[in-house]
Amino acid sequence: MAEPDIAQKAPYGVELEPGDYWWCQCGKSKKQPLCDSSHKGGEFKPVKFTITEKKIYWLCACKHTNNKPFCDRTHRKL
Repeated sequence: MAEPDIAQKAPYGVELEPGDYWWCQCGKSKKQPLCDSSHKGGEFKPVKFTITEKKIYWLCACKHTNNKPFCDRTHRKL
C-alpha cells in the first residue's frame, strides 16, 4: 500500500458546524483537511465523519493518525 502525502506535520484546528464531512486521507486535497476529490484514481478514499456539536476540532494533517480523522499526535513520530 502506498503512503499518503503529508499535508503538514501539525493538525488543522477547524471550527465545524454540526453535519457530515469528508476528511482527506490521501493528502492531496487543496481544501485540507477536507476532501476535494483529488484522490480520484488513487487507492485512498476520504473518511466520512459526523459532527454533532459546533466547536474547534483538531483534524490530522500528517494522514497517519490511528483515530481518523482526528489528530492523535502521530505527526510527532514522523
